[in-house]
Amino acid sequence: MPQQSSLFQAELILFYQFLQSEKQFSIHTVTNYRRDISRFMSYIEGQSLSAWEQIDEQHIRQFVSQVHRQGLGGKSIQRLLSALRRLFRFLQINKYISNNPATHITAPKSEKKLPNVMHPQQLEHLLLAPDDEVLAKNPLLVRDYAVLELLYAGGLRLSELIGLNLSDINWHSKQLRVLGKGGKERFCHFGKSAAIMLEKWAKCRELLIKNDEKAVFVSNRGCRISASSIRVRMQKLCREKDISQQVYPHLMRHSFASHMLESSQDLRAVQELLGHAHLKTTQIYTHLDFQQLAKTYDAAHPRATKRTQKKK
Repeated sequence: MPQQSSLFQAELILFYQFLQSEKQFSIHTVTNYRRDISRFMSYIEGQSLSAWEQIDEQHIRQFVSQVHRQGLGGKSIQRLLSALRRLFRFLQINKYISNNPATHITAPKSEKKLPNVMHPQQLEHLLLAPDDEVLAKNPLLVRDYAVLELLYAGGLRLSELIGLNLSDINWHSKQLRVLGKGGKERFCHFGKSAAIMLEKWAKCRELLIKNDEKAVFVSNRGCRISASSIRVRMQKLCREKDISQQVYPHLMRHSFASHMLESSQDLRAVQELLGHAHLKTTQIYTHLDFQQLAKTYDAAHPRATKRTQKKK
């Protein structure tokens, strides 16, 4: 009997091609689908199945139970099930199966974790760049500070920042045209501090680029920078500044959202700036704001905490 994976491989290839060509999913999204579905297919290989039609609801329930026992969280299982539902819907439409076995499977509930944010003073410390004399000797350091400034100034996702081209910058209005999730285009703003560092980087960039590279941020080889490079450089900068908090690109986006909401109290505006399709996604930052208000109340209100009364 041939390996199980070879029995299903032809349809999987068609499915991934469908995601990329017809659904216009990004390479990053398709890669995530491949990873999740491969995990399921590895499980299926041990079940002695030889056709898609043999996979039923019970197989998926057992698989979900297995990965949950292995420590996979509810949110990750939910994403995995979403990939499986889409796969089986594709197979159903193309007559490989008659029913979608993943339709009624739900992920186990997990505790909702609030996103981490940086305190504004800590962010100021992180974004405080050396003087021009030091920066002039290190073009990549200029780039690193420009990256940090834009991530925080515009609330950009890392993929959005990496995908920026020079033509996406409107210097006059201080706006960026970014391509978000699902290929949705939006405009992000950046302020004076980010503009100054971005202008410095634009001059340094000319010394590094090769051929007609359009990317705003490039590596020392002159090509579009990678996500891993940005993460490594960010961690290096934090170590040099003795910042103990774990800092990563998406933390800048969380901090942007929380600080904007705290200052403006305009949930709809923050939703637009972040490019969230649903207001519910943005509302998580109201919980952060409420936590801060609660701390302020507990610290300031005379009767917020129980006080020991003196006995008469």
